[in-house]
Amino acid sequence: MSVTEKPVLYSYWRSSCSWRVRIALNLKEIPYDIKAVSLIKGGGEQHCNEYREVNPMEQVPSLCIDGHTLVESLSIMHYLEETRPQRPLMPQDCFKRSKVREICEVISSGIQPLQNLIVLIYVGEDKKKEWAQHWITRGFRAVEKLLSASAGKYCVGDEITLADCCLVPQVFNARRFHVDLRPFPIILRIDRELENHPAFRAAHPSAQPDCPPEVAK
Repeated sequence: MSVTEKPVLYSYWRSSCSWRVRIALNLKEIPYDIKAVSLIKGGGEQHCNEYREVNPMEQVPSLCIDGHTLVESLSIMHYLEETRPQRPLMPQDCFKRSKVREICEVISSGIQPLQNLIVLIYVGEDKKKEWAQHWITRGFRAVEKLLSASAGKYCVGDEITLADCCLVPQVFNARRFHVDLRPFPIILRIDRELENHPAFRAAHPSAQPDCPPEVAK
């Protein structure tokens, strides 16, 4: 694609990694088109030869922007932050920036991959709920502890950051697997704070063009 074309996000409606990027794009008010990639249809469209050329990891999201194709949600969000610094999603203060990265990494490396679709298929239908609950609960204990020192209105202080982009989709996943969230009052408070924010609502799975009609609001 050329540098002047509208960005294209390869996304799956319920993918939390795609959701993070949708939130960031919305918060930065970057217009974009979605190209839906079903992770389940026909054994998963992400595994087809055409998409493998876009993303060799055969995962979503991928973002075509500025004549480039980017993969991995955190890398994409940092690119957006560095190339479009208006409406910043990282604090100016170096220590606060490190706290944002910390929370993002705990979620994106320590929680989400362990309850990703490819892992749950390997674990098996009988054990996948117990498995997901265990790892989400373990990770949320760490996130709650980190938030007890960093949170203001949001994850780090009183401005929305990339950490919030990561947290909200993970809370959705926790509810999907019926995780008991009562031990995590800060996480719940921040999620409530953001649930009606226009950028977060527009990025919600139920608002996506590939969301099944029976799920869409």
